[in-house]
Amino acid sequence: MKIEDFIAGSHQLQYQYKSFSPEKINHSFTWEDAGINVLLEKATHALGSLDAYTKIIPDVDIFVKMHIIKEANTSSRIEGTRTEMDEALMSKENIDPERRADWDEVQNYIKAMNDAISALEDLPLSSRLIRQTHKILLQGVRGESKRPGEFRTSQNWIGGTNLSNAFYIPPHQDEVDEFMSDLEKFIHNENIEVPHLIKLAIIHYQFETIHPFLDGNGRIGRLLITLYLVNNRLLAQPSLYLSEFLEKNKGAYYDALTLVRSSNNLMHWIKFFLTAVIETAESSTATFDSILRLKTEMDEVIASFGKKAQNAQRLINYLYSYPIINIKTAAGVLSVTPKSARGLVRDLESKNVLIEMTGFSRNKQYAFANYLALFSA
Repeated sequence: MKIEDFIAGSHQLQYQYKSFSPEKINHSFTWEDAGINVLLEKATHALGSLDAYTKIIPDVDIFVKMHIIKEANTSSRIEGTRTEMDEALMSKENIDPERRADWDEVQNYIKAMNDAISALEDLPLSSRLIRQTHKILLQGVRGESKRPGEFRTSQNWIGGTNLSNAFYIPPHQDEVDEFMSDLEKFIHNENIEVPHLIKLAIIHYQFETIHPFLDGNGRIGRLLITLYLVNNRLLAQPSLYLSEFLEKNKGAYYDALTLVRSSNNLMHWIKFFLTAVIETAESSTATFDSILRLKTEMDEVIASFGKKAQNAQRLINYLYSYPIINIKTAAGVLSVTPKSARGLVRDLESKNVLIEMTGFSRNKQYAFANYLALFSA
C-alpha cells in the first residue's frame, strides 16, 4: 500500500456514540514522497551515531540508568505528574507527601522499563510482554483499579467528560484483541520490506489509536518505541527516548496523530516521528559526549585525593547512577563509618563536585550537580 493512499479507518455506530475502527496494518508500505527518504536517511545516521557512542563509553550501563530515569520522569509528566528529576532520584521518605503519588508512578515506569528490557531476552516483543509491562506500570498507583495487565473490556475515550463529548473514541472493546493481534503480526512480519523506523512510526500510531488499556496507553506506547529499537538491534543499549521531544511539542504530537485519523494523513505523522528521532538522537549523543568530558574532569579531581582516591572513585561511580546521596547511603556504598563518609562527602563538596541541596542541619542531601544538570536541561 502507498502511504499516500492510506485510509486510517472508519467510524462505527455503537450505542449512542461512534467509535473509530482503524484499518489493519500488517502489510507492506511504499511511498512516492522523497521527503521521507531524506528524513529517513538523517534519522538512521543519527541513530547509528548514538549507538556507536554508547559502544565506546566505558561502563555505559551506569549512564543508561540515568537516561531511563529521565524518560520515566518525562513520559509520566506528559500524563500529568509533577515529579522533577531530582525528586525522581530521591527516596520516598524525602518526597513531599502531596507529591508521593506522582513519585510512585515514576518509580513504576522505571521498573516497567527495566523489567521489559530484561524480559526481551526470553520473550518476543508481544501482547504478552506489553500486558506484563502494563501491570507493573499501574501496580499500586492511581490506575490500579483499571485492569493492570489486561486489555480493556469496556469502552474508553480521550478528552471530554464522557462518550457524548469525547475528543476521540477508540475502537470498541470487542475489537481490541483483533487489532492488537494484527499489530503484533506487523511487528514480527519479516516478509514486508518496510524500514524499521517507518515501521516503528506506524506501530506507535496504531497502538495509540487502538488504545488497548483503560489507562497508561501513552506511557506504554512511548516505552514500546525503545523496546522495538533494542529488540531489533537498532540500538545496543536502551539509549533513545522520545518523551522529551514529545513533551516540548505536545500539541504538534497529538495533532499529528489526530490528522491521520481525521484526514488519512499518515505521511505527516511519519515525518513528525522521524524528526523526533533525529533531534532526540542528536541530543542524546551530545549528552553522552558531555558525560565523557565530565568523566575526564572527575578523573582529574579524584587523582588529587591521595589515599582517599579509591573511595572517592567508588562514590563517584555510584553517583553516575544515582546522583543524589546522603551520608548514610554513602557510608553503605563505601562500607565505612558515617564519620568517614561525611569527611569524603565534605571533600567532594569543597571541590564543587557535590552540592548540599536541602539547607537542613540534619538529613542533608547532596547532589552531583554538574552531572544531574546534563539530564535536567
